[in-house]
Amino acid sequence: MKQPWVDGNRFALLENGEAFFPRVYEAIAAARKDILLETFILFDDKVGRDLQQALADAARRGVQVDMTIDGWGSPDLSPEFIAQLTDAGVRVHVFDPAPGIMRRIHLFRRLHRKLIVIDGETAFIGGINFSADHLADFGPEAKQDYAVEVHGPVVEHMYQFAQAAVGKRRERRRWFRRRAAPLPGESTRGAVAAFVWRDNQNHSNDIERHYRLAIRLAQRRIVIANAYFFPGYAFIKSLRKAARRGVDVSLILQGNPDMPIVQYAASMLYHHLLSAGVKIHEYCDRPLHGKVALIDDEWATVGSSNLDPLSLSLNLEANVMIRDRSFNAELNSSLERLMRESCRQVAIEDIKEPTWWRLVRSFVVFHILRRYPLWAGWLPAHAPSLQAAQQMQADTAVGQTEREA
Repeated sequence: MKQPWVDGNRFALLENGEAFFPRVYEAIAAARKDILLETFILFDDKVGRDLQQALADAARRGVQVDMTIDGWGSPDLSPEFIAQLTDAGVRVHVFDPAPGIMRRIHLFRRLHRKLIVIDGETAFIGGINFSADHLADFGPEAKQDYAVEVHGPVVEHMYQFAQAAVGKRRERRRWFRRRAAPLPGESTRGAVAAFVWRDNQNHSNDIERHYRLAIRLAQRRIVIANAYFFPGYAFIKSLRKAARRGVDVSLILQGNPDMPIVQYAASMLYHHLLSAGVKIHEYCDRPLHGKVALIDDEWATVGSSNLDPLSLSLNLEANVMIRDRSFNAELNSSLERLMRESCRQVAIEDIKEPTWWRLVRSFVVFHILRRYPLWAGWLPAHAPSLQAAQQMQADTAVGQTEREA
């Protein structure tokens, strides 16, 4: 499958669960033919139960529903939770399931995508999982995150991809017959976009390649907001070169991390980036979970891919690349607000470290980072597999009975 740029698209930025979940449920309620949904995390909480109800209702009225969850990211769904879906006709798939303790330690090559395609006409993509920690009322640990609602020809590419992921036949469509009328004041041409994914076969570095190409072409500004930031040497070098040629490069990273090791790893890069003129802002209100970026006044990306070894070299990810001035401006307004109201800017003078630690950090930056994509390739690259949820639970029950016997 190729990843062409196509025009005529419309994008709506959805910030956090308060904007995302209502639009998803509304689109599911309006579905007529099929729903294809992939998520890394689905929990049996108020958000998970709302999704369960929405999908079950759609299946009961004749919509074909395929939901795929990751076996490690969504490990604790009860048989009753799954049964309420499957009894209604929802086809629940589990990515690379493994029984017992193996499910807990099998961390590599996860299905990390968050993708929904409805009737081949509406799509949602971003970093938001189906869990209550994406809502502000969850408390201090509620996540700051982004997704987009998508309409237009690029949805066809997402639809074919999602169909193939669950083994369904792709349907060719004539988009000139299906395009929705432009919104008031909107250009007929619409946004130019490409759906880009990462797998362990033919598209192992496509998302990073799009990022690095856009960074190399940047002329005025780069803003990257990413939860887990520890990219490879070539990516860091591109950012440093952009800053040194006068581009305003700003990174928004975690200052209140959900996992302390995330901030610790990123901080090892701070001196190297700051010394080249890159600006670093730590988001401190709550954990940052977004994976978005914008460059100059047109290019932007929203998706599931972090900029760390797991996302860039191991996990299955998906982003949408967008060239549209109005969307770029909307995303920039949100990120500027984060930097202005909720971030602490890190200065190079803030980094107090002994000489021995600076030597360790330099070794990591210049030797380990430039080699980790190759090393990651040596890790097990098992072929992605899906298993029906009922079969997974039956296998688990048999194993439990055998252990008790």
